[in-house]
Amino acid sequence: MQLQPGTIIKSTEALKDTVFDDAIIYIAEFNEKGAVGYIINKLFGRSLNELQEFRHSIPFPLYNGGPVDQEHLFFLHRRPDLIEDGIIIVKGIYMGGKFEQAVDCINDNTATRDDIKIFVGYCGWDAGELEAEIEEGSWVVVEEMNETIFRE
Repeated sequence: MQLQPGTIIKSTEALKDTVFDDAIIYIAEFNEKGAVGYIINKLFGRSLNELQEFRHSIPFPLYNGGPVDQEHLFFLHRRPDLIEDGIIIVKGIYMGGKFEQAVDCINDNTATRDDIKIFVGYCGWDAGELEAEIEEGSWVVVEEMNETIFRE
């Protein structure tokens, strides 16, 4: 399977005892510059409402998206009807958009955990790096799982 946006990869034993131990990553961007993805199966340990800026929000899970830029929040969603300016990754799944709209939708329950996944940080690879890591056996490509990325 060729890497492309929407691909899901899973770490192998080669990454045991690292930040990527047992990680499942959704590749959101893949092009000649490299790849960007989010770890979709590891909770961050704090909820959205536990962050000072969002203390008035309802509890909503945050995921440890990866070791890069853990000072910012990133999100995937499937509600372009509610959240403007998202970038389509594959049919039905979008990256980013107006975060304030996403938070409003979470708080008024028009969007749920089945619609939005919020990440602290992300995973990034320069051109050729991810392909080399797959070749050396650090990652395996998982067949289509797009519909399951929003499930716990």
